[in-house]
Amino acid sequence: MGSMNIMQKPHAVCIPFPAQGHINPMLKLAKILHSKGFHITFVNTEFNHQRLLKSQGSESINRHPSFCFETIPDGLPPSENLDVTQDIPSLCKSTSETCIEPFRKLLTKLNDATTTPPVSCIISDGVMSFTLDAADELGIPEVLFWTTSACGFLAYAHYDTLRQNGFFPLKESADLTNGYLDTIVECIPSMKGLSLKDMPSFIRSTNPDEFMVNFVIRETERAQKASAIILNTFDDLEHDTLHELSLIYPRVYSIGPLHMVSKSMENKDLHNLGSSLWKEETACLEWLDSKEANSVVYVNFGSITVMTPQQLVEFSWGLANSNQTFLWVIRPDLVSGDSPTLPREFLQATINRGLLASWCPQEKVLNHPSIGGFLTHSGWNSTLESISSGVPMVCWPFFAEQQTNCWYSCNQWGIGMEIDSDVSRKQVEKLVRILMAEEKGEEMRGMARVWKKKAESSSSCLNIDKLINQVLLRS
Repeated sequence: MGSMNIMQKPHAVCIPFPAQGHINPMLKLAKILHSKGFHITFVNTEFNHQRLLKSQGSESINRHPSFCFETIPDGLPPSENLDVTQDIPSLCKSTSETCIEPFRKLLTKLNDATTTPPVSCIISDGVMSFTLDAADELGIPEVLFWTTSACGFLAYAHYDTLRQNGFFPLKESADLTNGYLDTIVECIPSMKGLSLKDMPSFIRSTNPDEFMVNFVIRETERAQKASAIILNTFDDLEHDTLHELSLIYPRVYSIGPLHMVSKSMENKDLHNLGSSLWKEETACLEWLDSKEANSVVYVNFGSITVMTPQQLVEFSWGLANSNQTFLWVIRPDLVSGDSPTLPREFLQATINRGLLASWCPQEKVLNHPSIGGFLTHSGWNSTLESISSGVPMVCWPFFAEQQTNCWYSCNQWGIGMEIDSDVSRKQVEKLVRILMAEEKGEEMRGMARVWKKKAESSSSCLNIDKLINQVLLRS
């Protein structure tokens, strides 16, 4: 396809949900499709495109004639702070209610252009299913990319099951703290052993009209109308879950870990095209070069997690008292309602064995030989990158399906330990020491290396070719 006339190329429009953890894998998939001969139009929201220009530079974004960026509004009030992640439920509501018309107009503009091929397929984030209507109007295939784990997606797909069996809404707010969330969810046989607290967290509500629960139920039901579902995972890791999903949805393709697949496929001229919405600090890699193998615990709670000032203090003293060397990423918006401020005594106590950064190139960090463990929020990108790097985890899930990812990491894959949600410095100290310096941590490290090898030998490259030939090039 690479040598064909540009107007004959297949043209994929890729539209991620407007959050960092969704943009990252979608851009990697777009790069892979570009390497396979597709013309790409990548659609960000206007707000995130400004963030991308600020962090990546316009010269990186606008240099590729067959890999173009377009924007649509997100429907939220304007925000001047480009370093803060937008509220996720508000984004879900506004995109589902306001984005279809701007998206239709964009498709019309692309199809009217004389310098680009007509749009031949749409790849949309799983929670941006309004795009299905536009694809249907054009008579072209539409693939929904759920950027969750397969187990997270399956849990979402059973939200209505939980509602029908009386698990949602909660009877009273006391159920959040009285042990009720430890109830095993027996109405989903394929997720045997999971409790309510291990299900995606939106169901922890006494409100029967809780927006995110009803939003998820609607989006998972609409997903059955898609030409295919794709997931950033690999068969060996989530085989049973993928099989279960294939009984619910038309075509399900596992195409990950995308960050590994894209490295072997993406065109060299796209190598410097990044997706980080924050400026990455690369000096941490030089600092890691000076450390011994498996001696550093990497701490990063992702792009959305927020914590209280007290939780920040507990994490800081837990790390200090563990006596382990650490690299800690602290976003400008990590602490709710305030800028993150660490105790002066903590900074003094760890000056010779700790490094703080506001953002970093995580894939490179996790692949660095000095990294021996990862203190994480259990977001799926972070979990999959950790697995692919052979690095075990201490997990502090924040929201959504992070709880489900944590349960599987700890109870199915043998590569994680969970910190209680209320977080104490004693538990942080204990688990970080186990992770980095004790036999159980070494056993988890060995299991992580097993999963790394399986990730490297996954069948995802073949699955991507099947996706292209069976779905995306379908006339």
